[in-house]
Amino acid sequence: MGRPIEAVVFDMDGVLIDSEPLWREVERAVFGGLGIEVTDRDLEETMGVRINEVVALWRSRHPWDDPPLEEVEGRILEGVARAIRERGVVNEAVSGAVAYFQGLGLRLALASSSPYRLIDAVLSLSGLGDRFETVHSAEEEASGKPDPAVYQTTARKLGVPSEHCLAVEDSPSGVRSARAAGMLCIAVPGRPPPEGGFHRADLVLDSLAAVGDWMWPALEAEPAPVTRR
Repeated sequence: MGRPIEAVVFDMDGVLIDSEPLWREVERAVFGGLGIEVTDRDLEETMGVRINEVVALWRSRHPWDDPPLEEVEGRILEGVARAIRERGVVNEAVSGAVAYFQGLGLRLALASSSPYRLIDAVLSLSGLGDRFETVHSAEEEASGKPDPAVYQTTARKLGVPSEHCLAVEDSPSGVRSARAAGMLCIAVPGRPPPEGGFHRADLVLDSLAAVGDWMWPALEAEPAPVTRR
């Protein structure tokens, strides 16, 4: 028998919604206003990391006196929230993936590095808010991804052992977080690597549209729906 999977925990940015280009656009503008040029490589390095930690990283590399960290963080969050409301595009394959896992009787949760103000905006835009039994933000944790805390807490809220959860991620930091929490992890990166691997993810998909029964043998796991605790 394969590892029993009782719940699926989705990341948000880059999985539910194609928000990574919006984050990049806003971060470039805000940091550019501080005289800091961030490259695509820089932005990939911090993909999936909490924004307060990103801002602190860039001030440590390129110190500035004013504005304070909290103001810079607020500018970025407000810019991203506005961009999501005005131009956010929901991943067209996510509804099918959610329906597939629900059809197996698996419990669903959302674990995101984004603060609740952005989670609420995305769930409102996507119409998926009622699909997730538990929604948890890393803003409640001492450390964000790649620390495993956000996934560990999400599993604890569900009442499901972490090792009986399957995470769906798109970023290196997210994969490391889920794996460190003891979860299996499917990666759906924006640019799938040609060699097929992605930061020790258990399975790499080109799209959520590929979600289906074929995955379970590849994961050496099996869906194991249980009565809610």
